[in-house]
Amino acid sequence: MTTMTEASVREFKMPDVGEGLTEAEILKWYVQPGDTVTDGQVVCEVETAKAAVELPIPYDGVVRALHFPEGTTVDVGMSIIAVDVSGGAAEAPAPAPAAAPAAAPAVEEPKSAGSGRQPVLVGYGVAASSTKRRPRKGAEIPAQEPAQQPAAVAVQAELNGHGPAPAGAPTGAPAGQGRPLAKPPVRKLAKDLGVDLATVSPTGPDGIITREDVHAAAAPAQAPAPVAAPQAAVPAVSAPVPAPAASYDAVRETRVPVKGVRKATAAAMVGSAFTAPHVTEFVTVDVTRTLKLVEELKQDKDMQGLRVNPLLLIAKALLVAIRRNPEINASWDEAAQEIVQKHYVNLGIAAATPRGLIVPNIKDAHAKTLPQLAESLGELVATAREGKTSPAAMQGGTVTITNVGVFGVDTGTPILNPGESAILAVGAIRLQPWVHKGKVKPRQVTTLALSFDHRLVDGELGSKVLADVAAVLEQPKRLITWA
Repeated sequence: MTTMTEASVREFKMPDVGEGLTEAEILKWYVQPGDTVTDGQVVCEVETAKAAVELPIPYDGVVRALHFPEGTTVDVGMSIIAVDVSGGAAEAPAPAPAAAPAAAPAVEEPKSAGSGRQPVLVGYGVAASSTKRRPRKGAEIPAQEPAQQPAAVAVQAELNGHGPAPAGAPTGAPAGQGRPLAKPPVRKLAKDLGVDLATVSPTGPDGIITREDVHAAAAPAQAPAPVAAPQAAVPAVSAPVPAPAASYDAVRETRVPVKGVRKATAAAMVGSAFTAPHVTEFVTVDVTRTLKLVEELKQDKDMQGLRVNPLLLIAKALLVAIRRNPEINASWDEAAQEIVQKHYVNLGIAAATPRGLIVPNIKDAHAKTLPQLAESLGELVATAREGKTSPAAMQGGTVTITNVGVFGVDTGTPILNPGESAILAVGAIRLQPWVHKGKVKPRQVTTLALSFDHRLVDGELGSKVLADVAAVLEQPKRLITWA
């Protein structure tokens, strides 16, 4: 195979297809070595933590090599495909690697001096710095001289319970790696506990520091210790020996790797549940008149061809309630210690897809008429079912609706979507006995549940919002009188 350093060979790197994403999994290659590609042609499909995205190549040429096989998770900025743009036939094209562990990162193109952030397919890549990315599993890296551990870091390591590191032993941040690998909630936890992540030994996959690692490092430091002379040695605390991996019956059990949308959802839900103090309130409401209005709207000429169902009117009811109580449409900025009030509503709709739970949102839903809202809702649901929801469609939500009633469930206690202050759960609509005009009659009844962030939403405000939604669904004419 010809070397990748030839001027005619262009290396296409994994772009940042969403805000702040660091990696993506290659789901499918649409081309093979030796194929001719044109500018804008889709060459592969990748799955990020938010969605599946097709990547087009930005130039014409012949595919020289695919650097990673399908199923491999690749860091943003790493070369994934080499294309010969000279116009000639490819020389001895290299087949795609057979397995991820055998894949080695391609040689990157030289950067011009003084270059800043490099443009990628979507937006711009991360800013250039001296910090090197961690190597992928199985990637070959040149041997490096062990870095000298500063005295302050060594003392901090002892205080965190790791003891003095022996000569040549790896520390929490290997030489050349720079910033330790940890997710934002873990970094915040370390900051709160006063733990230096550079001294923590990671136990997570790919060298990621977990919450357990931080707690293990902080436990000895938090225990009261007698004051010793300055020359007294700090007693080393040995790290707990990890328990052996539990065996399982491959016939009776199946283990599914946690990645992609499922991995992102798990991290988001854990972060939300243990960051925002949740409060959930419930109300049971007679929605018989709302269902009658749904049937009437289906016959309306202005709604022909649009998706008209109870969820449409529930969404409109929530928008009316937000307009009457705008303080609910806000978020908590922990870093700035501010409450950010939003003067727009990006209405999120939780959708169950084959890839997992996603929450795309309708931009500026507050400004849409009922037909416009119905059209946007229909497009959102159809796109989600096809698995074609873009990362941009799942960013910037302000409040969310989750319809658990479609599964026959009466209600639930929904967890807030990160960055939002409220989420409304809608239960199943059932025919139940109900006191109506002084008599017990069969009526269409449902239960609503509103979870909100108690840091910025008091019980009074949350109760008002939920009561207003219920009032609109009980008497849909309030869509006119209150709007």
